[in-house]
Amino acid sequence: MANKSKTYNIDAKGKSLGRLASEVATLLRGKREVNYFPHLDPMITVKVSGIDKILLTGKKAVQKIYRHHTGYPGGLKTIGYLELTKKGRGRALKLAVTRMLHKNRLRAKLIKRLIIE
Repeated sequence: MANKSKTYNIDAKGKSLGRLASEVATLLRGKREVNYFPHLDPMITVKVSGIDKILLTGKKAVQKIYRHHTGYPGGLKTIGYLELTKKGRGRALKLAVTRMLHKNRLRAKLIKRLIIE
């Protein structure tokens, strides 16, 4: 079985962050393909454009907080959505998609094929 590379182009204008992330994660996994195998890399690239026009409902732009732990005692780090998007406009989407994929070696390969323009 020869895997051919496939590319999907998605416009993020007017779409919700979470719904867009779940759509991208599904495409990256290859679940919409006829030949889906959970342990194989489907060789699919997803390009997302218009990321600055993504929607957040309510006060999420101000109140949404991302947390991670360094592993050291008292190492809980927090960052707000606005600070995260100042570092890079597509970081929130990439983080959401990364956390939706399975936590294994395949995730690193799949997330490299997410291109945010």
